[in-house]
Amino acid sequence: MRKTLMSSMAVAVTAFALAGPAHAVNVLTAKNGMTLYVFDKDSGGMPTCYADCAKHWPPYLGTAGAAKNENWTLVQRKDGSMQWAYDGKPVYFYADDKKKGDMKGDGEGGAWHIVTE
Repeated sequence: MRKTLMSSMAVAVTAFALAGPAHAVNVLTAKNGMTLYVFDKDSGGMPTCYADCAKHWPPYLGTAGAAKNENWTLVQRKDGSMQWAYDGKPVYFYADDKKKGDMKGDGEGGAWHIVTE
């Protein structure tokens, strides 16, 4: 079962039923329906994915002054652009996800994970 709830805060929550009737995971997606990821190597709320890494894992960019709910903040990248962070962790897309609902990057390299609530 999959259900997407669109938010006025440019983030959607997609619920996926897992094994067993009482287990569901809420996967966060951008307004465009694409899955969002965090990177284990990011620390202290600062992004570490640049250059070739960012070609495969584009950052979820925002605009200074933009706001979402209390779990979301903006962090500054080396080039001065602003990247969304969820619970203090910078958030990315995965270039190989081609359509809404794709989650091909989950577990990639043992360091990339879908963002869940």
